[in-house]
Amino acid sequence: MEKISQKDIDWLLNLNTNQGGKTLSSTQKKKRFVLRLLATVLLILGLIVLPFFLLIRTSIFLNINFGFNGWLALIFGIVATILLLLFYLLILFRKVENKRVFLRFSLAGVSALVLGFCIFGAFYLSSVNAKSDEVREVYRSLHPILRVAVATTTLADGGLVITDIQRIPEDYNEMGLSVNAQSLHYVQQSGYVHAIDLRTHGRWEVRNFLLRTSLEMMGFQTLRHVGTADHLHVALPLHKK
Repeated sequence: MEKISQKDIDWLLNLNTNQGGKTLSSTQKKKRFVLRLLATVLLILGLIVLPFFLLIRTSIFLNINFGFNGWLALIFGIVATILLLLFYLLILFRKVENKRVFLRFSLAGVSALVLGFCIFGAFYLSSVNAKSDEVREVYRSLHPILRVAVATTTLADGGLVITDIQRIPEDYNEMGLSVNAQSLHYVQQSGYVHAIDLRTHGRWEVRNFLLRTSLEMMGFQTLRHVGTADHLHVALPLHKK
């Protein structure tokens, strides 16, 4: 009987691999690696963005559809965000033995973090994000959900600039425009202004697109005004009665 050489064995093994499933070339392996890396990055970004999205989306949903007071709606949004972050931590540290103690400290830490962020965003606007001192002065007249949304958006877009918040009918006459009786830039029955204008002039259009899309996904109404006063009008809809 003819002996089978090592070369024959290697050839048979290679043949078996090709028959059972095609071997990947180096190019295919690189493509698969890049796709997996991209999927991982997108997943991580999604997990980071989701708490902020949940905070604002929950608040807007309760405010518009159920008439919750702005601050009360924010509280529910905060609670939902805290629960989501706790879920993250429990999954990440699922092998911790004393889960009761871990949960207690996690709850305190996450609550302080979320509450601190919302309070800071609701009462402070950096001069970098305001066109003028006048805008900063009327910042607290803005609906609290919009204020926290602005703070959230500036985390991703530090160059965000609010060009206008509160108006009175005379302001439209000064701008050479007809008076808009339905303007959400007026103080509404809620006691707050429900609209802001964001600068879009001189910014990369991709950034403007991402800004507008993200705000609409949160539940805000947007309208792009072009021309000499190019800006993005962002409004929190009134309660659906």
